[in-house]
This record gives sequence, C-alpha cells and structure tokens, in this order.
Amino acid sequence: MTDLRQKMIRAMELNNLSHHTHRAYLAAVTGIARFYNQSPDKMTKEKIEDYLLYLKHDKGNAPNSCYSVLTGLRFFYKYVTEKQIPVTYSVRRTTRKLPQVLTMEEIWKIICSTNNLKHRLILVTTYSAGLRASETINLNPKHIDSKTMLIKVKGKGKKERYTLLSKRLLVELRSYYREYRPKTYLFPSSFKKNKDQPLSYETIRTVYEDARKKAGVKRGAGVHTLRHSFATHLLEAGYDIRKIQVLMGHARLTTTMIYLHVSRKTLSKIPSPLDLIDIEHAEKEDRTDGPNHKT
Repeated sequence: MTDLRQKMIRAMELNNLSHHTHRAYLAAVTGIARFYNQSPDKMTKEKIEDYLLYLKHDKGNAPNSCYSVLTGLRFFYKYVTEKQIPVTYSVRRTTRKLPQVLTMEEIWKIICSTNNLKHRLILVTTYSAGLRASETINLNPKHIDSKTMLIKVKGKGKKERYTLLSKRLLVELRSYYREYRPKTYLFPSSFKKNKDQPLSYETIRTVYEDARKKAGVKRGAGVHTLRHSFATHLLEAGYDIRKIQVLMGHARLTTTMIYLHVSRKTLSKIPSPLDLIDIEHAEKEDRTDGPNHKT
C-alpha cells in the first residue's frame, strides 16, 4: 500500500465515511491514475477536467457513475494532496425514482417461503427493524436488548442508533439462538473457513431474491425493498415521520419524506380542496350577495 493510499484511507476514516464510500473514492482516484499512468497527486486541473469529460462523453458512463468519480476526486484533492485543487464542477445525476414498496401480505409471503431458519430470521430482522443489508450483516447478539425492546445498529459512517425489536422477532430469535449459538455476529457465515465471520452482501441479496421468487412475488427486486416497506408501512399506520426518520437513521428529514410520495394509502386519505367546499353554504352566500337581494 502506497503512502498516498494510506493517507487517503486515514482521511476518510477521520471523516467517518462508510466502507462503501471508501471503495468508491479509492476507485475514483485509482481510475484517474491509471488513465494517465501517473501519480494522482501530480495531476493538473485541466487533466482532471479532461478525465471527467472522457468518462461522460467517450466512455459513456452513467450520470450517477460520473458523480461518484467526481465526489471521490473532490475529496482526494481537498483532504489528501498537499496542493489543493478545487474540483467544483457539477454533474447532473439521474432523476431519483420512487422506491418500490411491497404490501404486508407480500412481505409475509416472502418470509414464509423459506424453510431455512437462519434465512427466515435474516428476512424478518431486516424488515421488522428497517435495516440496510450492511446493518443486518454486522448485527451482534448483544445488540438485541429484550429489556428495552430495541436493537442497537451501526449504520452509515459507523453512526449508532436504536431501532425497533419486534415481539414476534424476539420469540423467533430465541429459537434461532438455541439452535445456532451465534457469538461474534448474529448471522455468521455458514462456511467453516469463514467461521465467526459476517455474511457477504451477495449472500443476503441471494437469500431475499430466492425467497421472493419462491413466494411468487414479482415486484420488489432488491433486498432494500424490505427497508422501504418498513418505513412506508409505519407511515401508513399513522406513526410520526420524525420518529420514522430516527428509526431509519436518516440525517435529513427530506430523505424520509420520500415515503410520503410512495404511500398511496396516506395520499389517498387527503381530500381534494374541491371536496372541502361547503356547496350549500357557498350557494346560500351567492343568493344573499346577488343584485336582486333585498336588505
């Protein structure tokens, strides 16, 4: 590992960036270094601009991909190199689509479709607590607090929060614990060579997709659908959006508010202002205000 790479990793850790962001930013810097076959700290502003334009026009990278490279380079030339190069350009990102949400009945079908106790508990835990896949992977048995009925979660940027511990989940977790006796991780790898190591994201994704297909649920590709459904179902049940924000670990309320757009049930409860008009009163007012009205 080069000194420059070590310095960048240190800077990212000091800024509490997630492991996913680590990979993305390192890939961005490695990409420009390979493109010019030159150390990234020797670049000029013009070279950075040319590289970004190459990704956009010649290589045809998607807007989100270009944006990821841009933010990685911006971080590198701000926090890592001795001479700062302002990477102030903007890349238009693709329009964010509304997350797909399943009904409670579809969620239950998916959960019940697997006969593997461990796989079932992975699905139940992820949905009932509104977890990201990475958060489910890193759960520890001691994070389950049956006294307060809360689960301690390590989220993005190693930020800790508490989320719900379902009564149903607790009952099933006790049965699971008696059979599997997990130690370091709640859901450790099943491979002997990876004993006491966490599951991979691919394993979690496969568990979900296999269960979804077996249940015959055609919508909701991607394990993140469980988290989206958790937030939407709570919103539809009438729970305060700020409390849901805390449970989800969102830094901004605007991120949580996306579920207001997703929840058709919540939107359908809002009457049109046309339906709020008191027609009888309005017509009466119209008659009394008319030119032929006698006072």
